Amino acid sequence: MSAVSKDDDPMTNSAKSADPGAESGGTGTLTEPREGESLLKVTGLKKHFPVTKGLFKRQVGAVLAVDGLDFDVRSGETLGVVGESGCGKSTMGRLITRLLEPTDGKIEFEGKDITHLGVSGMRPMRRDIQMIFQDPYSSLNPRHTVGAIVGAPFKLQGVHPEGGVKKEVQRLLEVVGLSPEHYNRYPHEFSGGQRQRIGIARALALNPKLVVADEPVSALDVSIQAQVVNLLDDLQDELGLTYVIIAHDLSVIRHVSDRIAVMYLGKLVELTDRQSLYETPMHPYTRALLSAVPVPDPRRKAAQGRERILLQGDVPSPMNPPSGCRFHTRCWKATEVCKVKEPPLIPLATGHQVACHHPENAPDQQPGDTKLLREAKAALDGAVKEQG
Repeated sequence: MSAVSKDDDPMTNSAKSADPGAESGGTGTLTEPREGESLLKVTGLKKHFPVTKGLFKRQVGAVLAVDGLDFDVRSGETLGVVGESGCGKSTMGRLITRLLEPTDGKIEFEGKDITHLGVSGMRPMRRDIQMIFQDPYSSLNPRHTVGAIVGAPFKLQGVHPEGGVKKEVQRLLEVVGLSPEHYNRYPHEFSGGQRQRIGIARALALNPKLVVADEPVSALDVSIQAQVVNLLDDLQDELGLTYVIIAHDLSVIRHVSDRIAVMYLGKLVELTDRQSLYETPMHPYTRALLSAVPVPDPRRKAAQGRERILLQGDVPSPMNPPSGCRFHTRCWKATEVCKVKEPPLIPLATGHQVACHHPENAPDQQPGDTKLLREAKAALDGAVKEQG
């Protein structure tokens, strides 16, 4: 996905004319990263939600929603994040946009540590980091018109675009495929796909560098999903955006992503480029996820020789995750080392990182440990595998 120069972008030029500090290195203005360089870097990121009990709200435990993430997002790319419901994807998105306060770890944006910035410190950063929320029905204020919703970022940031806010909002509506005449309408007058376009217009208002999209199409019909996905793709090419797209639909992620991160129970288990992930998955959990992607053509499915892997049991509770590898209670390859030692996320091939002692399509990291756990034997005996 190519990115145009922001110097030629009218959205950037209008923001610069409204903000004298943009050229002179004012507050919140950071060094412009080159395409391919790291825009966002996350190290050891954690978010633990306390569980309290009793009249005095005594803490009796914690939900380990995100428990030690390490990754980076390169300028101009799309990083897709996939995993089962409850694995911590949405929490991760809210952490890197600083809508939630991290429990531990470090978040760097363009080399600046934003992990614990306060409201005043984050305000100028909001121009560069925006979020598209999952539910287009609840993320828009029903009492505000579309003009007020999309124009809110200009008001909050004190930006005065050339030609006025109304003209800029109407231009943004055209950019996302809506009519300028929708300016005075209310959210209830639009379909789900149109509401999501309004949310996208609001996120693009200040020409951000990083957009985090949390399940941007999950609440939409399939035909509308394709329109919104194609819109995001086109906007990236036109405006040079960097995306982090969170989804559980592997087909959508494959279409839009340059690299893909797979999460399980608050941890990253695999991170690699799109082609490597789909052709040679290395983590058993990734392989199980990919086997669940439906193939509409039976002949093509048979030619690929795919087998359906049904994982045994339920996802463990994030309040009490398993020791060692968190996937060992459902994995058909788990051995004793998986139960006692947590595998680090390390590169096993060029650009391919995986956290597994016994990865697929790669040399075994623990060749001496061959005795399967009882849970692994049960998974092998009880798994239903369908050929073709």
